[in-house]
Amino acid sequence: MKSRSVPVTAFQPGEGFLPDCQRLVKEQVIPYQYEILNDRLEGVEKSHALENFRIAAKKTAGNPVTEEFYGMVFQDSDVAKWLEAAAYSLTVQPDPELEKEIDGVVELLASAQQEDGYLNSYFTVKEPERRWTNLQEAHELYCAGHLMEAACAYYEATGKDGFLKVMEKNADCIYEQFMNHCPKGYSGHPEVELALMRLYRASGNSKYKELAQHFVDVRGEAPNYFMEEKAKRGWNVWGPTGNDAEDTDYTQSTLPVRQQKDAVGHAVRAVYLYTAMADLANETGDAGLKEACETLWKSITHRRMYVTGGIGSTVIGEAFTVDYDLPNATVYAETCASIGLMFFARRMLELEAKGEYADVMERALYNTVLAGMQLDGKRFFYVNPLEVVPGISGKAATQRHDLPQRPQWYACACCPPNVARVLSSIGSYAYSEGEEALFLHLYLGGTVKSAKGYSLSCETGYPHCGAVRYVFHGEQEAVLALRIPGWSRNTALTVNGEAVDLAAAVRDGYAMLNRQFHEGDVIELTLDMTPRKVFASSKIPADTGCAAVQRGPLVYCAEGVDNGGDILSLSLNRDGALREEDFDAGLLGGVVPVLADGWRTQQMEDLYTASRPGREKTEIRMVPYYTWGNRGLNQMRVWLPEA
Repeated sequence: MKSRSVPVTAFQPGEGFLPDCQRLVKEQVIPYQYEILNDRLEGVEKSHALENFRIAAKKTAGNPVTEEFYGMVFQDSDVAKWLEAAAYSLTVQPDPELEKEIDGVVELLASAQQEDGYLNSYFTVKEPERRWTNLQEAHELYCAGHLMEAACAYYEATGKDGFLKVMEKNADCIYEQFMNHCPKGYSGHPEVELALMRLYRASGNSKYKELAQHFVDVRGEAPNYFMEEKAKRGWNVWGPTGNDAEDTDYTQSTLPVRQQKDAVGHAVRAVYLYTAMADLANETGDAGLKEACETLWKSITHRRMYVTGGIGSTVIGEAFTVDYDLPNATVYAETCASIGLMFFARRMLELEAKGEYADVMERALYNTVLAGMQLDGKRFFYVNPLEVVPGISGKAATQRHDLPQRPQWYACACCPPNVARVLSSIGSYAYSEGEEALFLHLYLGGTVKSAKGYSLSCETGYPHCGAVRYVFHGEQEAVLALRIPGWSRNTALTVNGEAVDLAAAVRDGYAMLNRQFHEGDVIELTLDMTPRKVFASSKIPADTGCAAVQRGPLVYCAEGVDNGGDILSLSLNRDGALREEDFDAGLLGGVVPVLADGWRTQQMEDLYTASRPGREKTEIRMVPYYTWGNRGLNQMRVWLPEA
């Protein structure tokens, strides 16, 4: 069954965990990031992203410019993602002052836009004569795509179309360039494809869908565009030699998209591309694209994904490697990659409602994506390791990228505003609607309005408790499709207290409630939150003989601060029990700790010895992975040896 995500304006948050995350973003994260984008915070990595646009606006107006562009070639995208997050947050809580700030940035973008619609501060300020000559490295289309997404978000949130008109003019410029002058070209970093699909829906202009389709279709055709481009362009963004044009996996251009079988190369680029492919498959009915998406989905989730929903296992190229290569201490698992996996999962759900897609979307959200931001919203992880040892993590040559604590910002700051925009718009991930049903993918407190006229209000303590209560508002025959998570062993569903036969009602992971609903009808879902051990395939070398702990959708980890400062000597008792403590509102923003029967191995003085070290029984205390690193520098492990 096909569907489309509900508009972000269709959901109004209530009380609970994810609504609290939305309020944190609104009240803390967005103002904090705006200050950084304006270079107003001392001791924080300089952004200069808004100042770059101010310089570009001066130059576009014909004024003399002495200032220089600062930052990454894709610095514009930080502004775009902040704008998108800020736009969505207005639907959570109206804010005239924030709306005024957004309007000011939109005016700045409009003043930086060139007569033909071109909009990019790097090339306007630094390399005006080199527009469109380095698609492999220069991120022009990537930045444009993020700005298009922001414009669509602001239009959806407020109805104002000024920003949308700016980006339609930009998209027209891109259309002219790549449909008429450079038809073989496409972006080295996919993003504009998925953005053009959003712009098409917001504007109603089908030529943006046509351009998205074109970019998808020409990618990977022989001869390889990036190799030909590099041979003649004579300049690079990244150092004397630039990125390797022959590493076609990195740029997702080894094969045409319908021939791709394995998720390879730069993980963020991959899932952004797959998101556009799935969206186009849904929009056009392209069976070849749908089949390719299904194949690539399996490649990721069956063979190349961490238990936390992290993807991209190596720092070299921020990339996928080969099947079952999932190291825990040297992992990359970029926050943006898991966000991209959520994008891909959402479009696959729209293409076909299957519980496995929502299960993965939820896994990525509650674990890697949330771990990418500190609980106060002011520090962020780019990389998300599953094992941390201070003194090695962040210091050893192979683990310099695996930081043991979150920095305040980055020179390459793609992840912080990405987390903000996802959490601000989480309602549109939680629900989708088609002709046949309203789908409930994620469980969070608040009210969703159906396009058919009725609404549902939800109360829940999820993900820390498994009770989810909906109240129907309206008088209507409707189909509600509630996801039954694959991890819930014992699930109960009732309508007005009467049990639903799940064996008969569940289809592809969704319980289908098809009936005449009345005002005040109560639907109650009870999920099994019993803590359980999770075991990895024996094909994953890093996890041999180990187990992880999961409760509901939350993967747990052991931190040194809860376990005498040393988790490296701990192992789970293979025959031992797992016990949950009561919800602790004062711990890490409110969590349910899990206790596991385990062993502590005696410390040895010698590096190696022929004598087996002794061990004693102990209790291992574990907390949700998304909370790790919030209590100072200490050890952390997700996968523990089992003995």
